[in-house]
Parts: sequence; structure tokens; C-alpha cells
Amino acid sequence: MKMRPHTRRADHGGRPQRLAATVAPASVEVTPRFLRIGDGYAATLVVTGYPAEVGPAWLEPLLSWPGRLDLALHIDPLPAPIAAARLRNQRARFESSRRADGERGKLADPMVEAAADDAADLADRLARGAAKLFRVGLYLTVHARTEDELLEACAQVKAAAASTLIEVQPATWRHLAGWTTTLPLATDSLQMRRTMDTAALAAAFPLASADLPAPLPGDPPADGGVLYGINPDSQGIVWWNRWAQENHNSVVLARSGAGKSYFVKLEILRSLYQRVQVAVIDPEDEYLRLADAVGGTVVRLGAAGVKINPLDLPAGDTRPDLLTRRGLFLHTLTAVLLGQQPPPAERAALDRAILAVYRQAGITADPATHHRPAPLLRDLADCLHADADPAAGQLAARLTPWVHGSFSQLFDGPSTSRPDGHLVVWSLRHLPDELRGVGTLLALDAIWRQVDAPSRPAARRLVVVDEAWLLMRDGEGARFLARMAKAARKRHAGLAVITQDVADILGTDLGQAVVANAATQVLLKQAPQAIDAVGDAFGLTAGERRLLLAARVGTGLLISGTNRTSFEAIASQAEHQLCTTRPSDLADFENEEEL
Repeated sequence: MKMRPHTRRADHGGRPQRLAATVAPASVEVTPRFLRIGDGYAATLVVTGYPAEVGPAWLEPLLSWPGRLDLALHIDPLPAPIAAARLRNQRARFESSRRADGERGKLADPMVEAAADDAADLADRLARGAAKLFRVGLYLTVHARTEDELLEACAQVKAAAASTLIEVQPATWRHLAGWTTTLPLATDSLQMRRTMDTAALAAAFPLASADLPAPLPGDPPADGGVLYGINPDSQGIVWWNRWAQENHNSVVLARSGAGKSYFVKLEILRSLYQRVQVAVIDPEDEYLRLADAVGGTVVRLGAAGVKINPLDLPAGDTRPDLLTRRGLFLHTLTAVLLGQQPPPAERAALDRAILAVYRQAGITADPATHHRPAPLLRDLADCLHADADPAAGQLAARLTPWVHGSFSQLFDGPSTSRPDGHLVVWSLRHLPDELRGVGTLLALDAIWRQVDAPSRPAARRLVVVDEAWLLMRDGEGARFLARMAKAARKRHAGLAVITQDVADILGTDLGQAVVANAATQVLLKQAPQAIDAVGDAFGLTAGERRLLLAARVGTGLLISGTNRTSFEAIASQAEHQLCTTRPSDLADFENEEEL
């Protein structure tokens, strides 16, 4: 049977007729098993069986089905007298069945016993006004492009419903009525209802969604943020603003090759469009092409002639406790250099030497003296040698490799670089492995001095620490990073921690503190050996764990409080050329440039 859409003749200029001709399909073909609507196919499934108990968002498996599915929930409240009468009759039938079985000597039917107990509990709550009854109809209309695709889609929807003990049946010979029932017309043409109480019905609301929640009515519209990617479940846009969260920190955890640096470079590039100043700790020179393209500054620690003086004072900082705070950092640096916290006697000698070396350079608590050239690490070692305390001499001997030995080239002169600009990349590629942790700490200290400077304007600053495990494996370095994570928000800054070694982050109290102080958490593909630790730390469901184990490159989860969604990072061709590190892509780009 074929039908043409019926339109009412317009009284004034044919407006309703034109509207119907625009919105309605060209034709509707009705068959026993499906409808052919225009150039597509549709079939309606009716929910005929429900689980005995439901939990929150029990409709989520149907709502998150990736195809085109129209779900309609028709609700009619039952007046209290009618509800009480129906429930009383139902209880009478249950009681009659129980007595009949008892008189015949049969064992009690567990299904009847459970239903009778539930009915008694519902009657009690209904009498006290704690619950109400509703007539509920749940209908699903599945759409597809061809008849074969429609059959396959209906089978998938039935399987998704069966996973939560929901039974569905096709509306055979009534698909036209089913289709109109799932249209936004507030009309139930099928009238296949089920009685539900308030708790069961309330568990279906709010309807779960694979996308991030939109602002509530009355809230100001959200602005700012960057594009993270596409939601593969709903094909929606994942747009995220770290600066609108309770803190501005983020953590990115993924196995090697999962695309974590690619994703972070995309966020950096898109953040620069919004005048965010970015500083990056780059252990493997992955950010150099991006810095060259946007006119950033690159500081290559370990390269010939590049020096960092850890005793430098921040320019323009006139706070009276400046020397005290610098001395505390030198204690932290010494502990990282030695690989452990020095004993109390050596710490006391180090404190005396710090005060003495600045005094010899003519630098005191008076801000007028802070512009004078800062002493060097070897000057600090000389002060330790001059101290009569044996602990001072022992500490000076332990610092010899960093002052006069194999590791001294980074510290044996005044600082040669001025890391200023909208993007500053601290490259650690040229440092030996023994100096990677120290180089990361020095770079973070230089960045923090800019973030913490009181004379600086309140610009947004993003500090990216790639391969954070290099610093987390050192106790004092991990403490420095944890303090930075807690204090960054007050300086209008955000800390982005990236690592492939999940154990170094989640296996220590300091690492967990860094994660706990990150309002934005991104999980990409995980290794099977680490998925249990990640799942327990972030409260992942079984489905989310399977997603992370089988995720493609650049695909993962965005988690922020109770909000979580999957996303797939996307990039334009120009962004891809700047962010990729795949050798085949880089070779193709070089060949194109030569041509």
C-alpha cells in the first residue's frame, strides 16, 4: 500500500500546504514488516518485556546505539483511586494463586511469591503517597537506507535491548502507527502500555547521552575552549575549555604510540589562537617544528654553549622573601642532583653556603641589589669547601661531578638564554639520561619564575610537561611538580602532565596528587598490563576499559568530574604537518617540499 502525504488546503497563501510539502516525505509505502519513507526504510519495535529491577539510566544501551534510532516514551499518570483498585485486584489474584497451590499441596511458585511481595510493598508506598503509578509505552523506530541494512539494524537494536533484559517485538502490520507514535506528535497510536511506579520511571531520566552536557536553561552560554575532536558514538563535536573548570590542570595518560603528543600539540596550537602563552618541556624534540612555524623560542639544553645558572634571581621580583625562596629551590635542586635528600648536617651546611655565596656577590634582601650578577654553582661549592664543618666538605665532594666533572657543562657559566615569547620549548634531547631529570627541574623552575612574577600581567599560561615520568622518578622533583599543580590555578596558569609510564603517576602519593588536582583528564590507548590500575584510579566501567584497550591512535576518553565522553582527535592538513612525528608522513612532506 502506498500513501501520499495529505495536506490541508491553505486559507491564506497556501502556507500550511507549502510547509507540509517541505517537511513531509514524498511518499510512504506500507508493508507488513517495514515502511519505505521517501528513499529510506523504517521499522518500529515495541518494548513488551522489562527487567524485574532497573538502575539509573537503564535506557542508555538503546540511546547510545550508534545508528539512527527514534525512541519515544509515552507517559500517562494513573489517578490514585484507579491505581489503588487495580493494585488491589492484582494482589487478590496473587493471593488466590498462593492459596490454590497450598490447598493442592504444591510448592510455592517463587515468581508468584516475589510478585506478591513487590505488589504489597508498592501498595504500602502508594497508600502513604510515597509513589504513584503511570501507564508507560516505550517504542523504537529504526531507520536505514536499504531493506537489508534495516534488518541488520533491527537485530542489533534487539541485541542491545536484550543486554539489559528488555524484550522488544516488531509492530507487524502496524509500522505506520508505530512511525507516527515515535514522531513528536504526543500521540500513542499503538497503545501498548505497561504500568510503572515512580522509582522505575524516574530511573529513565535524565536520558543519558554520549555527548558532554549542554549549559542548563538560565546559565550563561559557554565561550572559549578548543576543539578536542569528534565523538565517535554520536558524531558530535567535543569542544572543551580547560579555563572554565575548577582548576586549569590536565593529565594525559597513554601507552607509547597512542597519539598523546599529537593530541597535546593540537591543543597547544589551538590555544595559541586565543593568546594563551605556552611553555613546553620537550624530551625528544617533538615540538620544534611547531615552534618554528609559529615563531616560538627554543632553548636546547645540553647543546654547545647553552648554560643555565640555577642561582639566577627572577628579574623584576621585589618581594622581600626572594632570597629565601631561591634558597629553598637550591635545596630541592641539590636533592635531585644527589638522588636523595642530604642528611641534616649537610643540609645545614648547604643553607649556610647559600647565604654566604649571595653575600659574596653583593646580593642581600634589599631589592636594589638583585640586579647584580648572580653567583654560579661552582661558587657555591667553593663556599662549602671554605666551611670548617666536615659535613660541608663531604657535600662539596658529592657535588664535584656537577661542578668540575662530566656533568658540569650545563652549570659552568651564566645563563645564555632568555626564554620569553608566546611559545617556549625547552628541548632536552641533547642532555644525557643522567641529566634529564635535572634539566626538567631547571626548565620548570624558569617557567615557574615567569608564572609567579608579581609584575607580570594576568595572562593565561599553559605549562606542558611531556614524559613527566622523568621528573616523577625523583622524590624532590615529584614534590616540585605536585606543588606546581596545586598552586598554578592561583597564578592563572594550567599544568598539563603527559606520560606513558602510568605506574610513576598512579603508583605514588605525589603522582596521585597531580592527577587529583587535574580537572581535565584524558585517557588514550592503554596497555593491558596497566588497564586495571587506570580503571581503578579513574572509576572506569567495563565498556570504557574495553574502549581504551582497543582504541585507535588519537582516540580515547575525556573525563572531568562526573562528565566523560569519548573523542577522536582530528586535525586539518596544515595542523597534521606540524603535529605528526610519523616517519612516513615526514618523508612525504619533505618530498612535496622538494617538488
